[in-house]
Amino acid sequence: MQIKPRQNLLEVWQAVARHSFGDGEWDWGDSGGLSSVADAERLLCMLYPATEIAAFRLDDPDTTQRDVERSLRTAGDSSEIPGNLVKVLADFMEKHRGEENPTFSGGVYFAAEDPKQELSKEQRDLGVVDSYSMSVTLCLATLGFLKVYRGKTQRASTIKQIDRLWDSTSARLTAAMVSLLRSFTVNVVDVASDQGQSLTRLLGQGRLSERQVLQRFQERFKALRAVISESVTLGLDTDVTDDLRNENRLFECGWAWSLVKGAPEVEVEPQTAEAIGKQPAGVAHPTPYLYFTVVALDGIPDLFSERTLVLGLLTAEQQKLADALRLRWEITQQYWSAIARFGDGTWPLEEIPWRTTLQQLESEYFSLSVASILVHDLVRRRATDDDLTRTVAVMERLAERGRITSGMTRDDPAVGLHNPGVTLPLLGSETVGPPMKWTMTDFSAQLLKRTIQLCSLSRNIASQDRLLRLAEDILDHLWQRRIIEGPGVGLWDNVHAVYPESPQRQGPVSWSMTERVTECMVAAHALYDQPPIRSAELSLLARALISEAAHLFGKEQMEQPAPAPKSPQGEEVKGIEADLRRARHLVDEQPGTAYALALGVLSRLDSLSRARGGSGYRGV
Repeated sequence: MQIKPRQNLLEVWQAVARHSFGDGEWDWGDSGGLSSVADAERLLCMLYPATEIAAFRLDDPDTTQRDVERSLRTAGDSSEIPGNLVKVLADFMEKHRGEENPTFSGGVYFAAEDPKQELSKEQRDLGVVDSYSMSVTLCLATLGFLKVYRGKTQRASTIKQIDRLWDSTSARLTAAMVSLLRSFTVNVVDVASDQGQSLTRLLGQGRLSERQVLQRFQERFKALRAVISESVTLGLDTDVTDDLRNENRLFECGWAWSLVKGAPEVEVEPQTAEAIGKQPAGVAHPTPYLYFTVVALDGIPDLFSERTLVLGLLTAEQQKLADALRLRWEITQQYWSAIARFGDGTWPLEEIPWRTTLQQLESEYFSLSVASILVHDLVRRRATDDDLTRTVAVMERLAERGRITSGMTRDDPAVGLHNPGVTLPLLGSETVGPPMKWTMTDFSAQLLKRTIQLCSLSRNIASQDRLLRLAEDILDHLWQRRIIEGPGVGLWDNVHAVYPESPQRQGPVSWSMTERVTECMVAAHALYDQPPIRSAELSLLARALISEAAHLFGKEQMEQPAPAPKSPQGEEVKGIEADLRRARHLVDEQPGTAYALALGVLSRLDSLSRARGGSGYRGV
């Protein structure tokens, strides 16, 4: 199906509003409050487009567009929607605040590895990187929304509620940023260890010896190793940076699944410490997870986006934390981008599926995770070279291997990517109860998002066309997975609709999938909002046509009597002049449009000549 971000987002909004504002009041349902991640995802389905796309703004009732208001009619009219959102957001902040500090529980998203065992309340209340990252995005969206809406309402009670919500949202944002810092980890390993051997095999790909891998690793990561050792301090154990200085050891960096065990507290101002409460002790094993690293990398850029800076949403202390997170964001992208492209021949990323080094888990999902980080890095450095072209091929292969663009076989194991999904053991969780796991079911949505991001980056017509066609195929697959009956109609995720042999999934709406599809549509809007690719060949042709048209138009005005201004002939001459002027204006940015306009001018000039009984211009 064709990607139509505005229409698709309006359909999603209508479904979310119908599901959540059934009787005009927000209803969390039975699942509300059971996971800070799910509740944040649900709110972001509405708030993220409303703060990222001007046409979807809800913070100024006077500018709310009619189709947007119609899609949210169950939530009220344009003047009621902002106030209702303030109430819902305040309720979210209250639900996910403990006695001392904001909470970031995984809740029902956590599961026991052994289905016969029950997780303790303490385990379900553990924070998770998904919630930290999602809270950064949600809190910044909320603060931006409140900053505008506060200047548009005159009600004293509403202004008072906005001020209270601002304080609680800002405190939650700070707590999420501190938690992200304390979840970042650098895992240093000996080459001879099991994990070191696994990383060596991954990088060597059977073509390089252990010694060659170590030598190339030392050369490739010397500068990055120095940056981590000398610059990364907040929330990272100093013993790690000491170990990292040994160049005969390998390392990985990224985000663990939660606060790392032994991670030192981040020092903050006394007033901030009171607002965010006591910093919890960490339990996670100090090992980077690809999935949680990607999740963190997705949320952190919102801290230094143009909107955040223009609206001045961060305090001075939050800006300091944001700078520390940005450094980790850049380091992590550079590290995994280099790992994905390690060596001179075939990339490790091109050897699908990817195998994780510690747990030795193998899946196309991990290949997609590494590709996602590579996409982040390509976007960061605006790469349009061979790296991008090779990444396009990886995306196409992942779509095929995930049975999104290819047919299924009987008992196809690829269906497991989508249902029941790929599971991750959460190392360290066993210290507070039964071992826990985390399940990812968003392979298709993640693949669509990265494909659209690459499409926005590509300045090569052939590559962009391949990516656009791939994105349309993935979106068609995802759109078929919408729920078609019941309370969640129009939302996700009915996997059985595309994979009939997969198990029937019972349960509530998947806010995880719904939110990720929403993100994809916001990314698609950004894609279409940028100028089209400029073709050098078409630009030359357009300039040639404009030159000929301008010459012949000058000849027409010189040789023929000036027509009466209001006559049909006079109107035609004015139209030709306007089209020619516009073609000249567009030739640099839209050479195809300029070409079409110039061609039209030439055709109309020829018609004028023939209408006078001529056979065309002499010499033409």
